[in-house]
Amino acid sequence: MPGSEAAQRSRSLGRLTRGVWHWFRVFTTHSPSRFAILVFSSLVLIFTAILSLPISAADHTVTPLSDAVFTAMSMICVTGLVSVDMTTHWSAFGEIVLFIGVNIGGMGALTLASMLGLIMSKRMGLRAKLIAAGDTNPLRAHGGAVSESQAVRLGEVGQLLRTVALSTLLIELAVALLVLPSTLAKYDWWLEGTWAAITYAAMSFTNTGFTLNEGSIGLFADDFYFLTVIMVSVFIGSVGFPVIFALSRHLTNPRKAMLFRPRTWSLHVKLTVVTSILLLFGGAGVLLSLEYDNPGTFGSMGAGETIFQAFFVSVMTRSGGFSIIDIGELYGSGMVVGSMLMFVGGGSASTAGGIKVTTLAVLALAVWSEAKGRRQVQAFGRRIPSDVQRVAVAVLAWGATIVAVATIAIAQITHEPIAEVLFDVISAFGTVGLSTGLTENLPDPALYIMALTIFMGRVGTVTLAAAVAATSQLQHYELPVERPIVG
Repeated sequence: MPGSEAAQRSRSLGRLTRGVWHWFRVFTTHSPSRFAILVFSSLVLIFTAILSLPISAADHTVTPLSDAVFTAMSMICVTGLVSVDMTTHWSAFGEIVLFIGVNIGGMGALTLASMLGLIMSKRMGLRAKLIAAGDTNPLRAHGGAVSESQAVRLGEVGQLLRTVALSTLLIELAVALLVLPSTLAKYDWWLEGTWAAITYAAMSFTNTGFTLNEGSIGLFADDFYFLTVIMVSVFIGSVGFPVIFALSRHLTNPRKAMLFRPRTWSLHVKLTVVTSILLLFGGAGVLLSLEYDNPGTFGSMGAGETIFQAFFVSVMTRSGGFSIIDIGELYGSGMVVGSMLMFVGGGSASTAGGIKVTTLAVLALAVWSEAKGRRQVQAFGRRIPSDVQRVAVAVLAWGATIVAVATIAIAQITHEPIAEVLFDVISAFGTVGLSTGLTENLPDPALYIMALTIFMGRVGTVTLAAAVAATSQLQHYELPVERPIVG
């Protein structure tokens, strides 16, 4: 009977659809870390397909797969490393795709997915909050009990999502308006100048570092006002959305004046802000002392410009990716310092990459406590629990391993100087975007390794580890204690 066969096929299709939907719900809610990897991978594939289209290229040809994959990965992971000439390769359509992609990548995979779910369903359930919370605290990815005495509590996730969307929109709009006079002064056509202002606002706040205009950021090398606005935008983007949320949630309540009372900040906010400022001034001071006589970098500049550029490089090595000087001309010592700053990166749940400043702060505090003979790690009148310390050590170990393996593999493929390979690999892992010039000339196999390094750096080592261990069983017993000799 034709009717019964059609009904049977309809029921079979319905069962298949319900089965796929059930699998998807179990997969995404059981492991937010795996969901993050799934969303990031899907976005990379989608934008790879779009960038491969002839309409995306200025010459209306198909972009090679390796370049499309690498550009999509660098875009979604807000890195800024490139394998093609960004100022000439992409069409107007391609530049719009890049603009949309960096904003999607800057907000984060779980944050974006949660915001879409909130828009469609008009509400946010507990599971959705748990998924969104994975972007603000990687400890939640382990699935165990997590203390809510932190920068963003589970009940505040909905407010955080609104803060992410509003802060991205408002900050980029403010930066675009601030730099608009500078960009209009460089272009005869007002539309071109306006588009340059909009793209620089997006590329700076998301810490991507793509430059789509002819002449790159070097076009504004003498415009210190423009460079200062870009530098501030990069710094704000690098501190992290939880810090922006914590500092802004009481702005509407003048009695609390939280923004101007640091003692009321949470420990996460204090560690992020203090460590970021120390790295900013410390990095600038060290780079200035090492590169002041280098004719290829600071040596040909006046005293004031040298100091300014030292701070500019210090900010950009933390994840910004813009550069006025030729990074390939740095002394070996300056390149090492830049690599260290890139490896640390910015704040947790920010548009920056690296192992994060709070990881560095926790590790430094643990070393200091051990040196002082203290049984507990503490800061600003608070005790840091042992599980946070273990995660910090794991992040450092995973990060160092990823960088080491990628460096060895690419050095073996290209036989390029190890210092240049290491710098670009750390730039990829830290999603920074600075390059010695090596990345643009990499062969396809090395380019894919670099893209994978970018992916692992952006997704995060804690997320990767949690995704691998998501199906592991809890151990309900303890083994006898025995202390090996360490150190």
